[in-house]
Amino acid sequence: MSLDDEYTAYVSGRLPWLRQIAYPLCQDWHRADDLVQTAITRLYVKWRQARAADNLDAYVRVILIRVFLAEQRGGWFSRVRLAPTPPDSPFEDSDRDSAMDMHRALAAVPPRQRATLVLRFHCDLSVEQTADTLGCSTGTVKSQTSRGLATLRSILGAPDSHLAHTKER
Repeated sequence: MSLDDEYTAYVSGRLPWLRQIAYPLCQDWHRADDLVQTAITRLYVKWRQARAADNLDAYVRVILIRVFLAEQRGGWFSRVRLAPTPPDSPFEDSDRDSAMDMHRALAAVPPRQRATLVLRFHCDLSVEQTADTLGCSTGTVKSQTSRGLATLRSILGAPDSHLAHTKER
């Protein structure tokens, strides 16, 4: 099997998974597809190196997260505004209103905190794995997670019992 065939087989099998990571980051399926496209293009350029990685999925997830964060820093999102469309929810959730509220709240969380929350809770990565993916310390992951959750709680109107409990000590 040629390198191109290996790449094509891998990407074909992982596209849905990549989209499921990209969507919570940007809250728009079209933009999620753009993030995935950019990530798989970068993967193609580094395919020889990537295929030798111990965990190819982790390697690709790092590329995707870094594409998202670079896009946020580069101002693409502030320059390009897509017309709003009804959300395409991938979830088979009986409570669609709650899911939509959560999507809107997550979109209001700053990008770095959002990436941390997506990696920790959507991708189910440990603090250490998240730190590796984001290229930061575990302390930064913990603080970004805490701040992101506090932001979500305030947007959703949920009591921030953890912070209140911490302040009492």
